[in-house]
Amino acid sequence: MSRLVRIPAESTSSGIIGLDEQLLGGVDRNERSQTAGDGYLERIAKYVPGEVLAFFIVINAILNQVVQAGGKGALMAGIPVMIVAQMALLVCTILVPLFVWYVQERGDAWVTNAVVSTLAFPFWAYALGATAFVEHWDGNLAAIMLATFTVVSGLISPRRQQPKHEERAANVPPRAERRPQLDLVGPGPA
Repeated sequence: MSRLVRIPAESTSSGIIGLDEQLLGGVDRNERSQTAGDGYLERIAKYVPGEVLAFFIVINAILNQVVQAGGKGALMAGIPVMIVAQMALLVCTILVPLFVWYVQERGDAWVTNAVVSTLAFPFWAYALGATAFVEHWDGNLAAIMLATFTVVSGLISPRRQQPKHEERAANVPPRAERRPQLDLVGPGPA
């Protein structure tokens, strides 16, 4: 199973669990999941930018300690801690698509995954109590926003792969093999 959402391929599956195994003589489940792409729940799980969130949680814990010890006006290396918190949020948001690009494998819909995961990151950061949002944080709002985004994100599915131009050209028979053109004008003057 890939870390990222898979691009669905053409599937010959009937969509009825068990029927394909009976009709096709025991189709391997891994083979079937590779052709079908990821389902709704799999997409929800894979769109969560977990690795970048883990990094952000560590940074945010340090920033929260500084805010608790020195207040919102505290400084880190002469820079207000709230500016550092906003920069950490921005840097982590930028890291999400870079990480998705880095872990991509053949068959992954990495662009779709990068876009949705990047959009998801601020929702997760807010829900986790990011220091950058400390003045505007509300636990109930965080839960509502995160739940709503999570449910909607599962609806975003990558498009099926279209054959590349070379593959389409390879499937078109040469001109001589095509159906002959009818001569509707008739023979020329004799």
